[in-house]
Amino acid sequence: MIKKVGILGSTGSIGRQTIEVVKELNACEGAPKFEITALSAGSNAELLAQQARDLNVKFLCIDTEEGAKYLKESLSDMNPYIMVGEEGLCEFAKADIDVLVTAIVGMRGLPPTMEAIKCGTEIALANKETLVAAGEIVMAEAKKRGVAIRPVDSEHSAILQCLEGESHSGVDKLILTASGGPFRTYAKEQLENVTVENALNHPTWNMGGKITIDCASMMNKGLEVIEAGWLFDIPYNDIEVIVHPQSIIHSMVRYRDGSVIAQLGNPTMKLPIQHALTYNTRYPSHVERLDFAKVAQMTFEAPDTDKFPCLKLAYEAGNIGGSLPAVMNMANEKAVEMFFKGSIKFTQIPYIIEKTMDAHNTIVKPSLEEIIDCGKWAYDYAGGLIK
Repeated sequence: MIKKVGILGSTGSIGRQTIEVVKELNACEGAPKFEITALSAGSNAELLAQQARDLNVKFLCIDTEEGAKYLKESLSDMNPYIMVGEEGLCEFAKADIDVLVTAIVGMRGLPPTMEAIKCGTEIALANKETLVAAGEIVMAEAKKRGVAIRPVDSEHSAILQCLEGESHSGVDKLILTASGGPFRTYAKEQLENVTVENALNHPTWNMGGKITIDCASMMNKGLEVIEAGWLFDIPYNDIEVIVHPQSIIHSMVRYRDGSVIAQLGNPTMKLPIQHALTYNTRYPSHVERLDFAKVAQMTFEAPDTDKFPCLKLAYEAGNIGGSLPAVMNMANEKAVEMFFKGSIKFTQIPYIIEKTMDAHNTIVKPSLEEIIDCGKWAYDYAGGLIK
């Protein structure tokens, strides 16, 4: 049976690599076959049009009316069905697909992911903000509908693989690895003057801009801690972060008997994408094989939460729960946006997040609508903190 795949965020790093993985699997003898039938993008209408033509996809979503006009004109011979904006994303999520790859960045991925779950569509989750903001609601809905949520983040994919065949009652700790980002060896004082270009220079991973900045501040790892708590139903006190600059060990599970099981590989997103699409069965891949002689050494160190307070803020938000993680997330989205524009310094990112969290009256059991409203409030409040 051919599985139909939809990709939210097809022009981004994860979306483009998903297309490559699907093509490679389709060319692999004995592997399951996939057909990409729906594609969405933000502003890159030109690349989306190229993808649609290459894959013969006629179900498309784009952020703007201008982008929709471009798609309509450039693909007039294909007569595609084009959706626009936030409403378009939710309509897109209801498409006739078997697996939705949520590679869109930010909390805007939450509503379409929920719509897909309600339709019974399997989720390959690369949008960590969905569970950060509304993990309790999303996981409850997935359980109710019998929908599988497979992680695409390399860390969560690694943990899933380390848990396979093991009793969850035997788990002592989940250990998320972090590269430490481009500023791992900087003194705290040096961070005052780093530029956007510095922050985008990640030492081991090639990712989109927002995620790369989050890695530099270690907020990305904080978001992953909260996501792991929901995916694997484990308290945050049992989730540990360790800095591993080589990015060879993608994460580990320590068991009650003291054993540690780790998942290793070269830093590439293709393996976790393939694992999410072909869960529980291994097929050949085109990724470079790990050569331990070339690796030579692997080192580890504790994260410096004094230098990178975003990680500590994420643990705080996760432990308090309710609407606070959504507020933290959207304050971070605004702060990163401001940093990109040159409105604030890199070191002001955690300041803005903390002040926004402090100003919020946490709703203990928020509805989905309240979570979205709190996120909008946080985005606006954060934007007004520094003039």
